[in-house]
Amino acid sequence: MNNKVLVFLKNFSYTLSSNFITLLVSTLVTLIVPKLIGVEDYGYWQLYMFYSTYVGFFHFGWNDGINLRYGGEKYDSLDKPKFFSQFIQLCTMQLVLAVGVVISSNFLADGLDRVFIFQMIAINMVILNVRYMFLYTLQATNRIKKYALIMVLDRIIFIGMVLLLLLIGNRDYHLMIIADLVSKVISLIYGMHVCKEFVFRKFSSFTLDLKESWININVGIKLMLANLASKLIIGIVRFGIERQWDVETFGRVSLTLSISHFMMVFITGIGIVVYPILRRTDKEKLPNIYELMRNFLMIVSLSFLIFYYPAKVLLAAWLPDYAESLLYMALLFPMVIYEGRITLLINTYLKTLRYEKTMLHLNAITVAVSAVFTIFTTVIWHNLNLAILTILLGQMVRAIIAEVFLSKKLNINLNKDFILEISLTMIFILSGWYIDSWWTVPIYGISYLVYLLFKKSDVKKTYIGMKELMISK
Repeated sequence: MNNKVLVFLKNFSYTLSSNFITLLVSTLVTLIVPKLIGVEDYGYWQLYMFYSTYVGFFHFGWNDGINLRYGGEKYDSLDKPKFFSQFIQLCTMQLVLAVGVVISSNFLADGLDRVFIFQMIAINMVILNVRYMFLYTLQATNRIKKYALIMVLDRIIFIGMVLLLLLIGNRDYHLMIIADLVSKVISLIYGMHVCKEFVFRKFSSFTLDLKESWININVGIKLMLANLASKLIIGIVRFGIERQWDVETFGRVSLTLSISHFMMVFITGIGIVVYPILRRTDKEKLPNIYELMRNFLMIVSLSFLIFYYPAKVLLAAWLPDYAESLLYMALLFPMVIYEGRITLLINTYLKTLRYEKTMLHLNAITVAVSAVFTIFTTVIWHNLNLAILTILLGQMVRAIIAEVFLSKKLNINLNKDFILEISLTMIFILSGWYIDSWWTVPIYGISYLVYLLFKKSDVKKTYIGMKELMISK
């Protein structure tokens, strides 16, 4: 193997290990917690998790700008005094925003449970957004091992505290939220240690560098808004469900979404490693790398869908209170195929080629479409099935529109792939929803084999390409 491949595999092993631990923690929380704490409390826990996914956008692209501007740089070459000033300014802004959220929650939130949740979210906002500065800096400079350790520390401490609470018989979701915050604080402290060169400095080296802050925000806000829009594609539908149905229904749907996201672990791990590498790669090589990675990703990820029905049967036996809602897995499982492609390939390439403004426009269009469909499915029709289907359709539309744009820029043709993937997705959904039996396994399995026959030349090309990559110097 050449040295670049070895470095890639080494870094990927770190992110994969980190994400595997995250997956293990998510699995334990997803499978054990709802069985023990009850449907209503689980609904409030999911409400906290849902709103927490958006606190990362309250740095207004500051950290994204750092990631974009310094992607591919060496950590030792960074201007540490400049980063120290950015760190102080970011902390100050987050603390001011958090105080505002805490005060406003007392007037705007409905009920004591929601007041508590929003106050905890305010604390979470400060912790996460400051920690993101360390994570994005480490990712941009390819210090993947340290990046992974911060993430692992967070999840290990969290699951340890949750399991301890459950073992002593405590079923209070309030303490679970506190456990989540404590684990994040400890990982934040470790992140400060990892980046101590620009964190622990004499305050005399601080300068109010508003110009640098503005450049980072101006560069990063497009990417941040694009990421916000991508989350809103799902978030708007979930918000519509939370508003139109009770918290128990919201919790059941959220459980199904959590299960559907399990497969994102492998994909996300690759994306974190690939971005700084692509920033250092010659642009003329990007189209061939894209096709190679895309074929590999789709062949592997589409095969995961065959495990849908066995997983559904096992989960229904383990969580009988959620058995009815697990049918929605037939609608949500394919979402990972499209979301994974966006995370690993499309967004990574758009960032590498500096098309973050295009990312924003494409995602904004999809959000608008998702919002219109959400109003119809949740408010006007009050149809939960169609509302959940909107989540998948939003991801499909977003992935296809973005990839059509990207394929033109890379001068590659993906029309055949679009037709095959949409057809296979429809077969999976229709068999899973209407048949709902073990027959779904051979039906999808045979369909997948037919897909491989149509992709026979691409499979061979991908195998040869991967082999050459591994042995080339």
